[in-house]
Amino acid sequence: MPVLPPSIASRDLPPLRAVTQHFPRPCHRDVYAGAYAEAAAQLQVIQARPGASVAIGVGSRGIRDVAPIVRATVAACRAAGLAPFIVPAMGSHGSGTAAGQRAVLEHLGVTAASIGAEIVAESAVEQIGVTRWGMPVYFGKAALAADYVVPVNRIKPHTDFAGTHESGLCKMLVIGFANHEGCARVHQEGFARFHTVVPETAALILARVPVAFGMAVVENAYDETYLLEAIPGARILAREAELLQVAYDHMPRLCFDAIDVLIIDEIGKDISGAGMDPNIVGRTGTGILPGYRGPSITRIVVSGLSAAGGGNAIGMGAADFTTAALAEVYDPEATYANAIASGTPESARLPIVLPTTEDAVRAALLSSGVDDWDKAAVVRIQNTLRLETVWVSSALAAAVDAQGELRWADTGGREPPRLRVSASKGSLQTVAQHACDLA
Repeated sequence: MPVLPPSIASRDLPPLRAVTQHFPRPCHRDVYAGAYAEAAAQLQVIQARPGASVAIGVGSRGIRDVAPIVRATVAACRAAGLAPFIVPAMGSHGSGTAAGQRAVLEHLGVTAASIGAEIVAESAVEQIGVTRWGMPVYFGKAALAADYVVPVNRIKPHTDFAGTHESGLCKMLVIGFANHEGCARVHQEGFARFHTVVPETAALILARVPVAFGMAVVENAYDETYLLEAIPGARILAREAELLQVAYDHMPRLCFDAIDVLIIDEIGKDISGAGMDPNIVGRTGTGILPGYRGPSITRIVVSGLSAAGGGNAIGMGAADFTTAALAEVYDPEATYANAIASGTPESARLPIVLPTTEDAVRAALLSSGVDDWDKAAVVRIQNTLRLETVWVSSALAAAVDAQGELRWADTGGREPPRLRVSASKGSLQTVAQHACDLA
């Protein structure tokens, strides 16, 4: 029995036209040199003994310049006579296993060859303390064995909670370095308490672990490195709170009031910790993100997964419809491990699956409450990280013309990207990503 009525299955979709969204664009011009100088300055202050080991923590987030930043940090340590090595600091990501986390780093371009340092991936943890409310605090044994620890992470708004410290160095210390076991324990506290759990637990860790400094990264609205700062361990709590506000000021957004159907070409852990950023779309697996100020969105269609996300489809539960391509290639083990450890099983639920994105969009339009599809506000994006160019239906033309941040894009006669996505088992790439770069 056909899922869609025959009259709907053959109905034309609203044509889409490219629009550029313009945001402030401060950008760091030489990321490697900047990271090297920042790390070198802090290492001079520390004056560590020659040969001291340094565990540099690298997570699973899709930081654009993570490879040169980590490579520069390694080089600065070696120039100071130290012995740096890399540890995955990503909690339950990569299925929570050492091999899986090493594979995630490889997807992000962080390998022993590219970085110039050994990668020590181990899942073992050690309890280093207990919080005032009785939560045991765990830290990876590989990192604890080092003389110094250096977390490297992007500071940005979190996808499930709001507070003085959201996604950044403190959360990496509390959850990333805690590996699968510690990550799962922290998430038992629930996101409703994370605004307290993260900074207070980070303070305990900073008092007991020799954190030399944290390499903080803030990106602009174009997913480019805007700011690099090596923060001394003693100042991480105070400075990260300040940098979070800087990150909020430089976030991208969808410059519309209401969208009937949002089409997202790809989701993935490298794009957002939630697969698709709730700060952009407003949705989490359990409902609307508290404090969300973006457009109201009636239906969301997700086409596929990013190449670097390791098959983790966390966040698909916030969508209404998806494709057979995504259903075929996502990795249940990686997705479920992440969902269970984070305490959000809703985010791993598989939406309604249809053969193609075209079919999924038809189903979304049919259920959106808009009878005349020519009047439907449809927006298509590559992912929630790349919002400089979006594709919109004619119903949004007035909104484009009325806003200074929006301009019709000159596509040079190019047709809009095709909606159909096809993929074979294990490819972990969407055709849409490579067939048409929306930037």
